[in-house]
Parts: sequence; C-alpha cells; structure tokens
Amino acid sequence: METDPNLLVGRETSDDAGVYKIREDLALIQTLDFFTPIVNDPYRFGQIAAVNALSDVYAMGGRPLTAMNIVCFPRKNMDKSILKEILKGGLDKIHQAGALLVGGHSVDDMELKYGLSVTGIIHPDQVMTNAGARPGDHLILTKAVGTGIIATALKGKAASREAEEAMIAIMGELNKTAAEVMQEVGAHACTDITGFGLLGHALEMAQASRCTITLQTSQVPIIPYAREYAQMGLIPGGTHANRNYCQRSLRVDPTIPAYLLDILSDAQTSGGLLICVPPEKAQDLLTLLKQRGVTDSSLIGEITGPSSGMIAVLP
Repeated sequence: METDPNLLVGRETSDDAGVYKIREDLALIQTLDFFTPIVNDPYRFGQIAAVNALSDVYAMGGRPLTAMNIVCFPRKNMDKSILKEILKGGLDKIHQAGALLVGGHSVDDMELKYGLSVTGIIHPDQVMTNAGARPGDHLILTKAVGTGIIATALKGKAASREAEEAMIAIMGELNKTAAEVMQEVGAHACTDITGFGLLGHALEMAQASRCTITLQTSQVPIIPYAREYAQMGLIPGGTHANRNYCQRSLRVDPTIPAYLLDILSDAQTSGGLLICVPPEKAQDLLTLLKQRGVTDSSLIGEITGPSSGMIAVLP
C-alpha cells in the first residue's frame, strides 16, 4: 500500500476515490470510471457515464472541479456523430455538476467505451469514507435499486418503455444534492452504490467500519419494474457474482424471498449514496433530501453493533 502523511484515503478501505491533502484546508479527490453503453441513445449514455464517474467525488463528500474524457471508439465502424452525442451528454452533466471539462484522451477500439477522470476538492476535515460508521447510526439510501435487472430485461427485449425510462432517469441523476445535504447535516460515513450492488457496498462499509449493518428490506426503494423482472428470473451475471461474494457475511431472515436478495445484490450503474448518519440527525437528513428533490430517499437500516463486517437482512 502507498503511504504518505498527506494521503488521507488510499486503497486500503475500498473507498470510492483517493484523497490527498495539499494544504491544511484543502484536499484533492481523484477518481475515474468508464464503461460500455448501457442504453441505446448515445446522448443519454454520455450523461449516465459522466454521472457515474462524478458520483465517486460526491460519495467522498466533495465537489467536482475538473473532468477529462476517456474515450474508446471504433472510428472505422461507427459514425462520428454518435461520438459527438456521447460527448455532448457527458459535457452537459459535467456543467450541471459545476465542473469544467479540461481535456481527455481517445483511442481507436473495436468496443465503444466512455467515461471520465474527475478531480474534486474538499476540506480535509470533511472527507467522507466508508470506514466511519458507528453503532447506533442510521442508514439512508438516496436512489432506488434495480437498474441492472432492468438493463438485462432491456437487452432481452422484455422491458417496457416505462421501465427503460425509469431506469434512465435514476442513472442520469447527479448525487450532487445528496452530497451537499449530507455535509450540511453531518454524516459519519458514505459510499455510492454501483457495481457491487447494495449488499456488496454495504458489506464494504461494514468491513471497513468493523460493524454489523442491519437492513430492513421493506424500506429499500426498488424500481417497481425491477421487482417484476427479478421474479421472472431476468438477473444479470454480475448480480449472481455479488450475491455469492457476500453470502458468507450475510444473516438472512428465512422469510426473505430469493428474488429480493437478487435485487439487493443487483449491480447498479450510477446508483445512489448510502449515507451513515447519527440517529438524532437521520430524520433531518431524510426531510431535507426529499425537500430538495431526492425523492426516493429512504431510511433502510442501522448499525447494530461491532463485528468484523456482517449484514443482517430482515423483512
């Protein structure tokens, strides 16, 4: 592992980004992310990929400052107008985040990919990690889950237009407001829900904080269509991998149906923030989130005690 007195967050806790202190009142947040298209519309793909990359800065409690494009494009097999729309979608979200696009790099690749390298800033005393959860804290999730299941249904031509639009709306929503409210209220820990699913990222928080997390499945916001498709068995491979990885660290109530565990394990793209907050501040956080438009926010569980990292899954 890299060590330096100014390296505030490195690789040791599987956090969302690296944080390096450059002076007593300022630290840099650095991250990058890119992936292949998850939707057919190139402009919306650009938006989603940019929001996903920017989210890592928000998960650390910071503010994005600059971004650089990462592009893999099959220039011989695909019209450049598609690339133009992807970059436009990304740029619009960068600007919505209050950041600047300062460059990037592209390569000729047979498989289309797009994303961002993002630099953000934060006061060193305000850095959020996944290692700060404390017994008694409450957990709030800011976006509904199930986007991976809907994406799988979409690929299989089983998803409705309404389901596709619901998925795209969630993936295209910045976590900017959630991060601002989290800092305003005063949270203890945070992570964003992406490829490891809700269970996987919650487990990372439990392990880093050395605690047990209890989740109330009835309180987890789920895209309605995802529940239907999960019951039909439209589960992506990554979701099965996530569930298998978490299995040894789960204590699951026997009344929980298998399809619901699949939804909780579902690999998300551009998911919400999982925020750990003192119990006396949980309702204030939830109220402010909803007042400021983060309407899917829900109190889904709490930190119920010390451990090496466990999750209890209750109805």
